[in-house]
Order: sequence, then C-alpha cells, then structure tokens
Amino acid sequence: MSTDTLTIREMCDTYDVTPRTLRFYEAKELLFPQRIGQKRLFTKRDRARLKLILRGKRFGFSLEEIRQLLDLYYKGDGQLSQLEKSYELACKRLDDLLAQRDELEGAITDLRDQLKWGERMIASLRQPRKAG
Repeated sequence: MSTDTLTIREMCDTYDVTPRTLRFYEAKELLFPQRIGQKRLFTKRDRARLKLILRGKRFGFSLEEIRQLLDLYYKGDGQLSQLEKSYELACKRLDDLLAQRDELEGAITDLRDQLKWGERMIASLRQPRKAG
C-alpha cells in the first residue's frame, strides 16, 4: 500500500464503507480520486474529505451542506469560513436533535401511559364477572 494513495478496496477497509458509497460520493463530486484506467486511487486529500463527509453524515448534515463546507476549505482564509459555517450548521443541527429528543421523550411517556391503561383494562377484563 502506498502512503500517498489508497485503492478503493483499501479505502473501504480503512473507513468501513462500500465501493458503492465511494462511487456515489465521486458521482456527487465530493471525492476526486485519480483514475488510472479503471483503477481509482484516493489521495490524502480524498481521505480527509471522506472523513469530513462521514462525520457530517453522522451528524445529519445533508450532502449539499457537506459540499458547501468542503468547498469553503479552499477559500484561502486559513479555514476560517469553513470553521464558522461548520459551527453554524452544527449549532442548528444540535438544536434540531434536541427538539427531536424532546418529541421522542414525549411520545415515550404517552406510550407508557397507554400501556399502563392497557394493562389495567386487560386485568379488569380477565377478572371473573359476578352474576347479577
């Protein structure tokens, strides 16, 4: 394995992704591997970009948001624009996740209450009825 480039198989093994995933990111112009015939060789730049893509996906960023962040790297301001935009998106995403968590906690509480009601109903229906 060359330290400068990785094959598609080495990328898959290193980053636990599928060849299809790498080809998809290439088709979306997020990765730009060198092409030698049918062979794709991924540079250190591609590896850094893939790490950012995977982290962005994990945090729930859209591919377009990730593309914008990756493009800001080359703005020439020492990554200030990229860091500021990343921070802004991350704050918004955190707010979204916290709101989702609150909604889930409410749904869980409601479902637990319904299950308790269901348990009481089942128990009452199982009790023998008194002849009247």
